[in-house]
Amino acid sequence: MSDKKTFSTLNLPESMVENLQKLGYEFMTPIQEQSLQHIYSKQDILAKAKTGSGKTAAFGISLLLNLDVKKFRVQSLVLCPTRELAQQVAQELRALAKFQHNIKILTLIGGESFNKQLGSLAHHAHIIVGTPGRVLKHLNHASLDLSALNTFVLDEADRMLDMGFLEEIEQVHSHMKSRPQTLLFSATYNDEVLEISKKFQENPIEVSSAEIEEKNEIEELFISTKNKRETLVNALAHYKPSNAIIFVNTKLESDEIAEFLQESKVDALSLHGDLEQYDRIDTLVQFANKSCRVLIATDVASRGLDIKELAMVINYDLPHSKEIYTHRIGRTARAGAKGLAVSLYSEAAEVEEYQPIKAMNDEQLKNDEHFSMFSEYATLVIEGGKKDKLRAGDILGALTSERTFTREDIGKIDIYDKQSYVAIKSDLIEKAQKKLSKDTIKKKKFTIWILD
Repeated sequence: MSDKKTFSTLNLPESMVENLQKLGYEFMTPIQEQSLQHIYSKQDILAKAKTGSGKTAAFGISLLLNLDVKKFRVQSLVLCPTRELAQQVAQELRALAKFQHNIKILTLIGGESFNKQLGSLAHHAHIIVGTPGRVLKHLNHASLDLSALNTFVLDEADRMLDMGFLEEIEQVHSHMKSRPQTLLFSATYNDEVLEISKKFQENPIEVSSAEIEEKNEIEELFISTKNKRETLVNALAHYKPSNAIIFVNTKLESDEIAEFLQESKVDALSLHGDLEQYDRIDTLVQFANKSCRVLIATDVASRGLDIKELAMVINYDLPHSKEIYTHRIGRTARAGAKGLAVSLYSEAAEVEEYQPIKAMNDEQLKNDEHFSMFSEYATLVIEGGKKDKLRAGDILGALTSERTFTREDIGKIDIYDKQSYVAIKSDLIEKAQKKLSKDTIKKKKFTIWILD
């Protein structure tokens, strides 16, 4: 540990260092150590860093230091490939920004009310975090002005290009009046990433943490099958993961597999790009708080999910490229934990590019007719949130008053602007709903319902 550098070795304001320490940022990660000194000196960065490497803090610290807080103009723009990643990045930036008052960070993503975002933009913001399509829509509507921009961040650039956002990114860039410091972060460098770097960056400093970051310890297994649905259930029954993400290639298949698993006594939900934003939040909250053990997802969810403990990834459909495969299975084995990645295939030709592989036949998986995969928790929704000044402690206090529930009966509590989600032990969920519907929280009545 002695060779790791602390943030106090950088020329940072004392208030920022203290805030970083409160957030648990004791030592710099490899990507932070390699990039921060260059970003701090206003140089463009082309960084190779995978999800979970600490890259958000790497660019976040710098763009926050570049802000003139008294100037209520958009000074930094961060583009992300997915809504989930944009929300995650914005959340982390808000935590990092607590070293100074009045820093306003706004998220612009699809699936949310455009008119509501217009209202928020009218009150100005210092930092915009968003997806390319929605940011471009505001630029074309003239509701977003980038004339004061000094920092432009492309987060997970390779994923954005994979998803076909090149044209939107170029159009967003065309709205910039002058050339901002441009920070490009990507898990891989392909020709498109290097081409976009040439277009937007000036003599970028290349940094890479991929070689020195600890490799995820993932067991990769390929299963030959004649009946993918049957093999899928048998694989879950055989390995009994605490939770799992199952990747498919189409939205329709995502919904169909979720329905099939539910009929097979597995708590499963579907996540794909056609869901409305409130449905996406409901789904992700339930998976993160252990009210749902299996998530079936298209590749829109392969990055940007803030799931710290994921036991298993299953490729129900093999992806269209090996790079996407790497991104998918990288969701497991985080923070030093071991992970398991299982891929199903029907024809030998499907796995040619993955050779050599560890393979097994589906007949080696025993059929367990008594198998079920139900969740420990269920989720209560409270129609009140940050706008009502609700805190997790208020909800916890309301539930544990009169010793009706213990702290052990209550799981993760997530509070959004207008809604709060509470994980409750499944067998106590109706009792909790009745109690909170009858009682008050902070001397106020809220509508309470159970999320199915």
